[in-house]
Amino acid sequence: MSEGRGLLAPLGPSATVGLADEGDPRRLEIRDWLAEHPSASWRELAHDGLVAPHLPRPWGRDADVESQLVIEEELRRAGVSRPINPIGIGWAGPTLIHAGTAEQQQRWLPRLMSGEDFWCQLFSEPNAGSDLASLSTTAVRDGDEWVITGQKVWTSYAHIAAYGILLARTSSEGAPQQGISYFVCPMNLPGITVRPLIDMTGDHAFNEVFLDEVRLPADHLIGAVNDGWRLAKVTLGNERVSLSGEGALWGRGPTALDLVRAAASLGKVPALVRDNLVRCWSHGEILRLLRLRLLSSAIRGREPGPEASVRKALADDHGQEIMGLAQDLAGMAAQLSGRGPGGVAGEVGAMWSHGFLYAQALTIGGGTSVVQRNIIAERVLGLPKEIANN
Repeated sequence: MSEGRGLLAPLGPSATVGLADEGDPRRLEIRDWLAEHPSASWRELAHDGLVAPHLPRPWGRDADVESQLVIEEELRRAGVSRPINPIGIGWAGPTLIHAGTAEQQQRWLPRLMSGEDFWCQLFSEPNAGSDLASLSTTAVRDGDEWVITGQKVWTSYAHIAAYGILLARTSSEGAPQQGISYFVCPMNLPGITVRPLIDMTGDHAFNEVFLDEVRLPADHLIGAVNDGWRLAKVTLGNERVSLSGEGALWGRGPTALDLVRAAASLGKVPALVRDNLVRCWSHGEILRLLRLRLLSSAIRGREPGPEASVRKALADDHGQEIMGLAQDLAGMAAQLSGRGPGGVAGEVGAMWSHGFLYAQALTIGGGTSVVQRNIIAERVLGLPKEIANN
């Protein structure tokens, strides 16, 4: 299931590590840019590499980790928002930069980076979710076109997307992973049908997508034929990083500290609940320290170690822990009426009640918890792979 929504923002300002002093040239450069662009548009931010500054020029600024933090701090201080296009900017963009031709990059990246074209991800299928290599959507070459037939599911925001990154089978020979190719699919082509999937929160974000002999131009293939599995791993690597932010709900919800503060406002809290709150806060601190360890390694130019995989798996369970405790504090009646801990109402109360329902997706989206733990076991701990049952 693809991640694709930023419905819930943290309760307080997102803290970053202040690494550069007020007179740092990088900080002054961004302030000068903001002074020259007092009403900076998303297109201007994208043109000057400020949307995803870690990307190579001209799409970013080749910024190291410390420079990225400086840019983030200065944009936030100035109240400047960046485009909302998580799948496009976070996953499709890096893959296009990694494997797309210069012409493909010039065609799609400018409007992708500016948020003018929203993107979705056409990977999961009814019988190919966690086992993505078993996908059955086919792509058959017909002259200067590829003919795509199949079905995708859990496609976040397909109903508003201009383009999708698509995996389809181009060969049945060899191992399943060897016959997959990677495409860019315009979502307005004949033969594409998008049907809504309403989740338990009552929202329409997910969709099922039917592709009935959809004709893609040949130059919408990214990379080589049958090399799509390698590119999918590039995309999913970016996805799993982006789904392990500091707050609950894939980094866009409240933190354990927010929950503790909400509980403190109640006054006396039962002893058992206090114990669970302390445990939850401790888990949040462990994840925060793991994040700082990853950040420190990146600043020193080191590749992330096993902390990256471990943190993703832990963060999913922790998000559900936060929202479950919030539900316990608020009570079921309060949750149903859109109130949070302490009876808080309005937008904040709705955030907690909505978050409890949405949290059920955390251990599924971006790779299930079972899959993540298998990856950790095999690639981090070096344990043997599970023996296939034939």
